[in-house]
Amino acid sequence: MVVHSWTPHDAGQPWGADDLDAVLAELGSPPHVAADLAEPDAAAALVARAREAVGPLSTLVVNHARSALGRLDEVTAADLDLCFAVNARAGVLLTQAFAAQYEPSSGPGSVVLFTSGQHRAPMAREIPYALSKGAIQQITATLAAAVADRDITVNCVNPGLTDTGWADPDETEGVAAAMPRGRWNSPEEAAGVVAWLTGPDARSVTGATIDAEGGFRR
Repeated sequence: MVVHSWTPHDAGQPWGADDLDAVLAELGSPPHVAADLAEPDAAAALVARAREAVGPLSTLVVNHARSALGRLDEVTAADLDLCFAVNARAGVLLTQAFAAQYEPSSGPGSVVLFTSGQHRAPMAREIPYALSKGAIQQITATLAAAVADRDITVNCVNPGLTDTGWADPDETEGVAAAMPRGRWNSPEEAAGVVAWLTGPDARSVTGATIDAEGGFRR
């Protein structure tokens, strides 16, 4: 396993950056690559460095995201361009680079992309983010068709509202009340869906979006 991050983006968010050393330690200290996926060449370089670290890659999980608030009267071209570059364009380029280096002998190939539920309901308070993540959901079937003959599956996960510590107390309470289980989804639950999609039991699933929202009532 190789882990990617870009701390400067996270540090600029209201919730702040994670303790990267602690996260890597919890994951067993895997190789780590820092890369700004807003840069056009970053996706290919990231995949190349990951392959150098661990050999041919059989699984790609594209769970990065650039967050951006903005209603229609607030959104700017720069906001849109940056979110589309990081969220949508980089997802395509990562898949491209992964497929180019993939070797069937390394195991069945799997790509898992992440979207954020805007295909189920509007997200008018965060237009740059919502539109760019919606693009990922829409291109999943096309990417899946592009690599199907190579025995690579491509699927998309909508993990629903997941408790990673970013919400304020009021939002935390409001979301929990809208969940049938009375709580947010957990990162472990999202990881479980990814594990299934990249495992042997899901080889017949490709081009799909899995809505794992825990019954969220909008």
